Amino acid sequence: MLSAILIILAAIFYTGIINRTKSIASGRKGPGLFQHLSDVIRLFKKGAVYSKTTSFIFQIAPTIYFSTVVIAMLLVPIGNSKGLFSFQGDFILFAYILALGKFFSIIAALDTGSSFEGMGASREALFSLFAEPAFFILMGSLALLTGHTSFHEIFSALHLGSYTTYAIAALGSFVLVMISMVENSRMPIDDPKTHLELTMIHEVMILDNSGFDLGLILIAGYLKFAIYAAIVFNLFVGTIHYEYSIPLFFFTQFILAVFMGLVESFMARFRMSHNPQFIMALSSVALLIFFGVLLIIGKFI
Repeated sequence: MLSAILIILAAIFYTGIINRTKSIASGRKGPGLFQHLSDVIRLFKKGAVYSKTTSFIFQIAPTIYFSTVVIAMLLVPIGNSKGLFSFQGDFILFAYILALGKFFSIIAALDTGSSFEGMGASREALFSLFAEPAFFILMGSLALLTGHTSFHEIFSALHLGSYTTYAIAALGSFVLVMISMVENSRMPIDDPKTHLELTMIHEVMILDNSGFDLGLILIAGYLKFAIYAAIVFNLFVGTIHYEYSIPLFFFTQFILAVFMGLVESFMARFRMSHNPQFIMALSSVALLIFFGVLLIIGKFI
């Protein structure tokens, strides 16, 4: 349960740090550290408006999406603390419970009957499809290296003691951070601030959501950032005492938030046709990790 509490605390600050980093990098005063939370609280105080063309799918999708992210959060360990749910193969449930939430978001966008939202839904589905192999190649490689198939046991048995293992951890961090940016529809894949119709992806999917439902979607995005950053933390730290793991956890969250803010400040958004190529390239990086693991265990021929 400690891991879930730490992830929630990190999620409170994560998006605010990204926004502050972007503001500082562009020489603006920008929003406060907790402005995103104020926006969510304001949305929670408002009622949701539903179009007559939508069905019950559109009404339940935000709740299901938020619930799947919470369940995924409960699977992630932090240091010596297991996730609330920990079992063999839990990283498979992690991936597909998030996919379930994405599925309901997509069919909710289609449920509106808008070809505009359908366009964004098809793009989001395509990008998620391309990102999935990279995650499974990475986690499968770590499972092969450690001989375990649960998050906690994998990270407990993962010891960084050579240049190869450090290279694997660095490449794994890159893959996870990029997957996080894809899953949260951030630059350079997507721009959450854009309102140019032909280039919108995630934002166009939630145009019809309002009030409490929109607040749930935003909170789920904040939690996703912290969840992926927690997995990156586990790659390097493993199991150490709480007096060291907790400060290192928040330090890792801070560094990754600043990194994402700098990426969004200094990188231009990719052309839409280049997004699939970039996301598929993550699978190539994950394959390098796989070959590194084969080299370590002596199976590389």
